[in-house]
Amino acid sequence: MPTLLGEKVVVRILDKANLKIRLGDLGFRSDTQAAFDRMLRQPYGLVLVTGPTGSGKTTTLYSALDLLRSPERNIVTVEDPVEYQLDMINQIQVHEAIGMTFARALRSILRQDPDVIMIGEIRDEPTARVAVQAALTGHLVLATLHTNDAPGAVARLIDMGIEPYLLSSALNGVVAQRLARTVCPSCATKYFPAENVLRDAGLSDMSSRPFRRGSGCKDCHNSGFRGRAGIYAVMEVTPDIRRLVHHAAPSHDLRDALRRQGILSLREEGVLLAQEGKSSLEEILAVTHSEDLINELAGEDVESA
Repeated sequence: MPTLLGEKVVVRILDKANLKIRLGDLGFRSDTQAAFDRMLRQPYGLVLVTGPTGSGKTTTLYSALDLLRSPERNIVTVEDPVEYQLDMINQIQVHEAIGMTFARALRSILRQDPDVIMIGEIRDEPTARVAVQAALTGHLVLATLHTNDAPGAVARLIDMGIEPYLLSSALNGVVAQRLARTVCPSCATKYFPAENVLRDAGLSDMSSRPFRRGSGCKDCHNSGFRGRAGIYAVMEVTPDIRRLVHHAAPSHDLRDALRRQGILSLREEGVLLAQEGKSSLEEILAVTHSEDLINELAGEDVESA
């Protein structure tokens, strides 16, 4: 990209040699991985992975495909671009210039007798509609979506024009994720976070408990971090959640229902990572949203409306 002082370049490195696609290697806690596994073991339905750009959504979907692939199962993907080539998977690359869009590719795929369909990203209403219809007609559909958290995926699809009664029948569940930098093992040290950091993390009663962070060294280029770990929050569609989706309940109602079921939010999942010493508390707060803030903004939107 040309800028005032010269060219600006971003390089995205896709290193297949270091690709981890075994589900157990991604960092899921045992109960969240079990919920995700149940969603994938359904014979049909829609499974969504949400998060911002660069949060590892495609890697999570590749891990799901790795779990599902076999010579007896016809798996087809539509991606933009195809980041990694996988054995026993039929991968298609979107090419907008010749009219090979997600929606058009999906309509052709449905005539190829697929068992599992992976959609690189649901960007518009035509793609969302074909994905939901495929999930309702006996296919397992995996896709990514850009939303802040798992409940937000429901509102996003409804905003795209998907009828709530169709979505409630099609949806198996949603995985929301972030990537947090992990503490450099060469310079890890104990520290006590500031009071406001503990308060934002919901740990005000842990002021005497030490946490871990990196002090900076040559191994981590003085950043204090080396590597990244996934933070995952899973919304499995239970009968109660399905009922709320059917009635187009707002996202904060879905969050309340998940809280009553004991399901942790993204921030709460991340705080557990910090308590285990894998990342710093400040890093977790930086990469996760506070549900309190999201609810406050939702309340302001309702009042202004």
